This record gives sequence, structure tokens and C-alpha cells, in this order.
Amino acid sequence: MSRRLEKRTALITGAASGIGAACARRLAAEGARLLLADLDGAGAEKLAGELGQASVQADVTRAADIERMVDAAWERWGRLDVLVNNAGIVQVKPLLEITEDDWDRIMRVNLRAAFFVLQAVARRMVRQAPIPGSELRGKLIHTASIAAYRGGQPLLGHYSASKAGLVSVSRTAAQVLAPHRITSNCMCPGAVDTPMWKQIDADWTTLEGWERGEAWKRRTAGIPLGRPEVAEDLTGLAVFLASADSDYMTGQAVKVDGGLVMGD
Repeated sequence: MSRRLEKRTALITGAASGIGAACARRLAAEGARLLLADLDGAGAEKLAGELGQASVQADVTRAADIERMVDAAWERWGRLDVLVNNAGIVQVKPLLEITEDDWDRIMRVNLRAAFFVLQAVARRMVRQAPIPGSELRGKLIHTASIAAYRGGQPLLGHYSASKAGLVSVSRTAAQVLAPHRITSNCMCPGAVDTPMWKQIDADWTTLEGWERGEAWKRRTAGIPLGRPEVAEDLTGLAVFLASADSDYMTGQAVKVDGGLVMGD
């Protein structure tokens, strides 16, 4: 392993499982020092112990928890080089049945919380010295989705809107923070075999009256590269965006989906 992230510090939200956990394992293997945050504090603590890293229990929808989480990074290292802004939720529901509470819950986690985590970290990054060996002060990486580009999913209207909003926020941050030498980019996964997609399949198949697993089967059948995505397929991009190799890249939303969505 190249250890491209030797001594770089990183905070990962939603780190206890799925894409967050896979990124934690890969970034740690590349030499990063990590703070793993999750609403599931026990899950984050278990993974942190496995990797020899630190953890914090945090509900990113709560301002006090965001501040406590960010404080923990600066108390531990005196700086933060990388944010992997990954926490997110999903709900499968027909468009005409989405309630105000459904809409607000998805937006509260996927967009509102992601924005205020970004803001809390960036406010401190702008005041810190550059990353050793780099012209940059920090790197913001957000987990969006191809749903941001592939609207029209009849059962994921509010989820798709939240991820499109996150891409927009990331690009605004890229513009605003560039003079401070902070980059902001998105990873856009496709249909990833994670607990979130197991939830999607369970809810979708119930709504359609299908056998369990049918929604996943249909969603992944047309992937040009011929297999479903796994969380580890995202980790190479996460390392690239966290490393010096992407220092001249900002405001981008990179799709890693096996070819499900091609073009803009």
C-alpha cells in the first residue's frame, strides 16, 4: 500500500457501516489518522478499535453534536485536513404519499446536516496552516449519489432532491473556499450493496408486492460493467480526493456507478 495519506487527519461521518466504514478502512490503510463519527456510537467505537483510531458518537442533525464532534478533532490533532461528509439516510415512498415529516427528515440529515457539518469544519480550516507538503488548508469530500443526476426515480423523489442539493452546496463551497485554499468535491455512488440498499430493497419490494431481492436485482441488472457496486469501489476515489493527487480539483461531482449514468 502506498500510504498516500501518511499523517493526514480526517473526520468521517456515518462511519459505522457501509460506505463510511469502507472509506475508514482504506484511509487508515493509507496512513491517515481518523476520527470516526456516527449516531451509532458503539458501531463507530468498535470500528475505531479495530483500526487503532478514535471515535465519537454524534447526531449530525444537532448543532451541539456537530460542535462537539469538530472540537474532538481539533483537540486531538490541533487541525483537520480532510472531512468525509458521509452521513445519510433514505426512504422509499411514492411521490404523492410523501408527507412533510418525510420530506423534513430526509432533508434534515442529507442536506441540512451535511451543510452545517461542512460549515463547522470549514470555519476552522480557513484559519489553520496548510497541510504539510501542500498548498491547501483542507479538503471537503461529500457523499452524494447518482440520484442527484438521475431524477425521475418514482419512489425516491425526496432522497434525489436532497442529493442534488448536496452537489449544489458542495459546488458553492468550492467557489467560496477556493481563495482560502480549501477544496470541495462529491463522490456519487450508484447502487451499492450496503445496509441502506437492503432497506431500499425491503421497502420497495413490499410496495410492489415482489419477492425480497427483486428491486435490487432489477436496479443492478443494467449496470454496464456487469456487477453490483460494493462500498470498496468508492474507496479509491476517497483516497484520491483526500490526497495531494487531487489538489487542483474542486467543485466536481464524480460518479462511481459502473456506468449507470454516463455524461453530465
